[in-house]
Amino acid sequence: MTGEQTEALIGMLVTFGLLVLMVLPSLTGIVRDRRIDRQLREAQEGAREAGRKEAQKTQKSSDRSTVPSTATWYAEGRRSKKLVSS
Repeated sequence: MTGEQTEALIGMLVTFGLLVLMVLPSLTGIVRDRRIDRQLREAQEGAREAGRKEAQKTQKSSDRSTVPSTATWYAEGRRSKKLVSS
């Protein structure tokens, strides 16, 4: 191996090392994001299963008392003003 070949090999190794140092943080970030996404998916699936179990235990919707919505209160307020002004 000549001196020029040795220099070329060292240059390629240094270039490859710099490439690895630049790409490594991105790869670790990608792996971390995928792990977090997987954990979130598992948590959502667990919440869905818990919600299904809870829905089976809860009362029927016809047994629950209902509260009027804001739109109903607004409409009632407008109706009462209309009646008063006429």
